[in-house]
Amino acid sequence: MGDENNRKTQSLLSGAMLLMVITVVVHVINIFFKIPITNIIGEVGRGYFTSAYELYTPIYAISMAGLPVAVSKMISERMATGRYKEVRRVRDASKRLFLITGIVGTLLMLVLAYPFSHHIIGSPNSFLSILCIGPSIFFCCMMSTYRGYYEGLRNMAPTGFSQLFECLGKLVFGIGLAKYVLKIANDQFEATGVVFGVKCETAKDVVLAAAPYSSAAAIAGVTIGTILALIYCFIIYHKNGDGITEEELLGSPEPEEIGSLTKSLFTTVVPIATSALVLNITNLIDTSTIQSRLKHATAIGEDVIRNIYPEITELGIKSVDIKDFLYGCYGVALDFRNLIPTVIMTLGVSAIPVLSAAFTRHETDKMQDAIHTVVKTASLLAVPAGFVMAALAEPMLRILYPSSHSISISAPFVAVFGYAALLLAISTPINNMLQAVGRADVPVKSLLFGATAKIIINLILVGNPAINIKGAPVGTIVCYLIIVINNLLVLIKVCGVHINWLDALIKPFIVGALSGFAALGTNYVIIEKIFNLQGNLTSMKSLVSCAISLIVAVIVWVILLAIFKVLTKNDVLSLPKGQKIAKVLEKLKVLG
Repeated sequence: MGDENNRKTQSLLSGAMLLMVITVVVHVINIFFKIPITNIIGEVGRGYFTSAYELYTPIYAISMAGLPVAVSKMISERMATGRYKEVRRVRDASKRLFLITGIVGTLLMLVLAYPFSHHIIGSPNSFLSILCIGPSIFFCCMMSTYRGYYEGLRNMAPTGFSQLFECLGKLVFGIGLAKYVLKIANDQFEATGVVFGVKCETAKDVVLAAAPYSSAAAIAGVTIGTILALIYCFIIYHKNGDGITEEELLGSPEPEEIGSLTKSLFTTVVPIATSALVLNITNLIDTSTIQSRLKHATAIGEDVIRNIYPEITELGIKSVDIKDFLYGCYGVALDFRNLIPTVIMTLGVSAIPVLSAAFTRHETDKMQDAIHTVVKTASLLAVPAGFVMAALAEPMLRILYPSSHSISISAPFVAVFGYAALLLAISTPINNMLQAVGRADVPVKSLLFGATAKIIINLILVGNPAINIKGAPVGTIVCYLIIVINNLLVLIKVCGVHINWLDALIKPFIVGALSGFAALGTNYVIIEKIFNLQGNLTSMKSLVSCAISLIVAVIVWVILLAIFKVLTKNDVLSLPKGQKIAKVLEKLKVLG
């Protein structure tokens, strides 16, 4: 199946850095996907698109956060103790379990499509979008067999590159199919004035009439992307194998029976999948309560909402579409909410095999190093990125959505999620680490408390016409605050470690926040003093302001890292080419 040289393994940070780089590329591709998609299908169509994702995400999370984590944990434990035959048998057991989960998950999506769209969220036009994304659950599950296996072997490359293929497929086919549907709609309009059975008078009417179908076409690209990623994983495995040698197999003890391993895998999966499921069901409930309360707020105070958002009247949004319009604007911000957390999430994926092996061997020092590395790296990256994102929210949206008339609605949400980036980003890595040490029950309990707070806040704030959609991020932040504090305290107690909070959290936070405020100040000076725009911000001037502000923020961040001596030699040594980098930084006297 391969030789020792084929078994590519990485350290915690090396594996995480590989995934981070690919994740950044994937998010750039996602931006190039969602910007034209939003421009093609419109804000209302984007509301249908986002609603379909809210049903898809909980089931998708089982395949991408539950099962691969369980496989990775079991593989890393057996690799740590030299049970190579059992490693292969765990892989075989996981394929059976993934097949069953994939079939059940897809059927569940298809069965729930109608009641969810028509009754739970009250958005019947999202029905087709849900049907089109449903089959991707099966392909995701089959792909996760390979991802979890390689992650357990501490080889993050197959996971990263399969994500890249998945995203490229979504980009090409999603945009292509959405444009094709809109072309059909325009042809119908020119020929008869009726689009998909709806009489239209203007180009805006055409986009609204086509929205249920163009949204479904766009989201079909997601399913096609998962098929391409599965094909990539299949080819890589059968070409390169896993690097376990014949000598290692001959010298390893006899494995457990596949039935016993399947039972162990299932036992491991249940709490991890439950945690992922509860998180995403929370998001599903969040979506349902937000949309139902938005509908209520519109019913009792439509005039108040129209006064708050004059864009609704300017764009000719009908009363029945106000809820989907506002949720579509919020959906734009949700893309940016997940931008930084998705990148930081790679820390948790890379930490699972490292922490699991250390926990199995009772190596307290390695557990402490792993937890410290995750917290510090998350702080170093998430805080400056989040504060800069918050500072540049409006000009950034002007660049990405030059033709949008709803930027003033979405920008404040982007800013809020930026300031809370560390809180949102570090949640998943902490969950992953708890799962690695066998305490997957803790995230579930934390989620239940956090979700309760979130739902109560949604019911109170979003249903108020004067607050409406603005209340949605408040519940999210409170929810994650509860989750992170409780989970982190339990993790530290279970592992019996002590974290240097000044080094791991406080100094990186101060440096990141100050660099973000530097971007905020620079942007203000450029926009208000140099351009003297007074709110009339164009996409080109936004690009200039963002570029200069970002450069200033990076320079300030680097200078402050040196002044506060945030980086230590051990931090640098754990990076790829760390030895060479450490020598240079030591000469510059910037290491703590």
